Amino acid sequence: MLVLTAVALLVAACGSQDTTPAPSTSSEAAAPATTTGLLPPGVPTEGTRPPSDQLPPPAEPQRAPTPSVTPPGRLVPVGTAPEGVVVDAVTRTVAVAKRDPNELVLINADTGAVTGRTPLPGFVRHLQLARPGGPVLVPVESANALVRVDLPGGAAEPQIITGTVPHDASETPNGTLFVANELGGTTTVLRGDEIVKVFTDSVQPAGMAPVGELMGMLDVRKNDLTVYDADALTIKGSTPAGDGPTHLVADKHGRYIATDTRGDAIRVFDTAPRELASVEQPGGPYGIAYDPTRDRLWVASSGTNEVVGYDMAQPTPREVARITTVQNPYTLGVDATTGRLFIAGVTAGVIQIVTPPDR
Repeated sequence: MLVLTAVALLVAACGSQDTTPAPSTSSEAAAPATTTGLLPPGVPTEGTRPPSDQLPPPAEPQRAPTPSVTPPGRLVPVGTAPEGVVVDAVTRTVAVAKRDPNELVLINADTGAVTGRTPLPGFVRHLQLARPGGPVLVPVESANALVRVDLPGGAAEPQIITGTVPHDASETPNGTLFVANELGGTTTVLRGDEIVKVFTDSVQPAGMAPVGELMGMLDVRKNDLTVYDADALTIKGSTPAGDGPTHLVADKHGRYIATDTRGDAIRVFDTAPRELASVEQPGGPYGIAYDPTRDRLWVASSGTNEVVGYDMAQPTPREVARITTVQNPYTLGVDATTGRLFIAGVTAGVIQIVTPPDR
């Protein structure tokens, strides 16, 4: 296990809620000037953290009222504050992060039955699959660590300390794993269990997604998209990403798609990176999932208790569906086999399972 130097956490993380426990802090020693967070000794770094005094705070999801109608589908109780959903079509498993206690809840994607609960060393808000079949990449924010959880059984591998408040983690096809340490201003790169590089060019890194061997990362303070080369371990470039982007996915056409939560928009980028298209989505678009089988994008409207579906055949998303949801649908996952959606209702502590219209 790497021993890292810790410093105080200075800003609130994106998507935090009133009941969220504050991440632990330390003031043992100052890190190098390129970052505010933990750095592993002896690991090469690249990039300089820009000044942040004049930057806006990170965008937050909106708070929606209690739904006035009964939402469609099935509601599966999972526990307190579920936020973070990923669906593995290979093992037919849905993984959901929840709190009090901090656990990864495993659900059968076909029956909706809870099949297991894996204890976690802290709270989590983003989940991704390393690859089809797993494992689940679990960035544990309050433990400053990444945990891999095997599917379908739910066995947790030993945690790896990656940086200050790891918020999202994503892996490219060559097995290079990137971890966005949100309150440290760093992006840690691992091959296997070894940290091989740390990018220190961010202020508050958050949502991530790969396109081939290129990893996209949203900075929720600079409000931009940066692309890293996973083969060369270099910074490819960056571009503005709206008024307050938070979550990122990639589609089968090789494009990045971001939710601009503060800007009430969905934004599409190539890997240059440059913006290709955008569409308005009022209501604080937040969580996002992509179904490559149907070329369908699903976006949670945090302030309106809806999930909006878009066809992605062209760079400009074309709205094709709206689904009423449970209160405060912050994150969601989609089953690429059936097209079924698994929507996390943060307030009610449930997963809403619904099959969207096929059109």
